[in-house]
Amino acid sequence: MRALLFTTGSPFARAVRIVLDELGLDFERREEITTPSAEERAAATPTLQVPTFWDGDQTLWESGTIVEYLLSTYRTRPATEPPLAMHTFRPASEWQDKLTFSTIQTFGNAATIVSQMKWSGVDATNNAHMKRSVEKLSHILGWLEDQLNDTTGGFQPDCVSIQDIFLAAHVRFVQNRPLGVDLLLGQYPKLEALLNGLDDRASFKANPIWWWEPGVVGYQPDGTPIFKNKIN
Repeated sequence: MRALLFTTGSPFARAVRIVLDELGLDFERREEITTPSAEERAAATPTLQVPTFWDGDQTLWESGTIVEYLLSTYRTRPATEPPLAMHTFRPASEWQDKLTFSTIQTFGNAATIVSQMKWSGVDATNNAHMKRSVEKLSHILGWLEDQLNDTTGGFQPDCVSIQDIFLAAHVRFVQNRPLGVDLLLGQYPKLEALLNGLDDRASFKANPIWWWEPGVVGYQPDGTPIFKNKIN
């Protein structure tokens, strides 16, 4: 039995779901629209965060660990063009791939901090930590733009890599939430071309990024949020 516990709006969980679909793996979707109590969450993971993944007797949390497990455990790749990468980190480029991935995850962490603080009524103009988190986003995008060779590929040649998938999930998360943050993606043509191409993949279309904020209890078929106080 495979199962994934996740919250609707998490970009980290969206990336894991995309990888599961890219591998053609069936799994039970244990989706949470609202965050449960600490005690309930601790029953799944000591970090009190999701996603959490079960595969038989194996329980894993932390999205990077989950996708590394998936790529190393399930070696068959369905026919797609370009195909999903065989490795999370290529043996010949291990440290560069790890550095790229950890930088992308730092982008995601900064973005979710901005989102969480925004829910709490904190604005970047009056909070130094939130301002620095916003500043990280543009600096990281600039660095990542320099890592790509051109507008025709991603971070690993001739395939769709975990780095590509997670970056797309994090960037679209920022763009689809009312955070007041403009990433100015047009300044990064190689990144923009990469993300636009990924948007057309079946696995991405099957796992749209829906934004969430307190009070959202569901979604319309097109992803429009339904708020509790607007339910008749």
